[in-house]
Amino acid sequence: MNILLTTLISLVMTYEMPKLPYANNGLEPVISQATIDYHYGKHLQTYVNNLNSLVPGTEFEGKSVEEIVTSAPDGAIFNNAGQVLNHTLYFLQFTPKPSKHEPSGKLAEAINRDFGSFENFKKEFNTASTGLFGSGWAWLSVDKQGKLHITKEPNGSNPWRAGLKPLLGFDVWEHAYYLDYQNRRADHVNKLWEIIDWDVVEKRV
Repeated sequence: MNILLTTLISLVMTYEMPKLPYANNGLEPVISQATIDYHYGKHLQTYVNNLNSLVPGTEFEGKSVEEIVTSAPDGAIFNNAGQVLNHTLYFLQFTPKPSKHEPSGKLAEAINRDFGSFENFKKEFNTASTGLFGSGWAWLSVDKQGKLHITKEPNGSNPWRAGLKPLLGFDVWEHAYYLDYQNRRADHVNKLWEIIDWDVVEKRV
């Protein structure tokens, strides 16, 4: 019975790849199939595999990636959990044919309140994305009081670590854009706005 129970718990807590809501070539020309195959198919798969091999037998066994990111010390478990969380949010926020090109409802109201306008928010977010030195992420997050924040997270970190809930993230590691844009990070960042699924982002608020 103990062996069966342990097996069931292990199966339940296996970290898995998110299922893309679009074909691997569905985001072209903003993100090419080659980049999806490489970034999603190889990089994210490696983070998932690493996390599944690192967590068993540790204090983080049975915990969600959000719990691990919040509580794990710097190191391999935190790095891989952070990248699993980051990339899952990232890949699921896109769509080939957005129904709209800016948010609506409560998110739009919060953006106007905290940044003045959607255009001002985009400028600040672009500045954070292009201004982060080295590898990392730019995030729009919300705190427990409902206030929005733009943060720059180095490497595999995530706003969860600071008690914020991530809503929208831009990956500015070179592997996210080098095949398509070489070293032109700003071009990559500017094009991502064309494929954001604001319905998905709004549901995260």
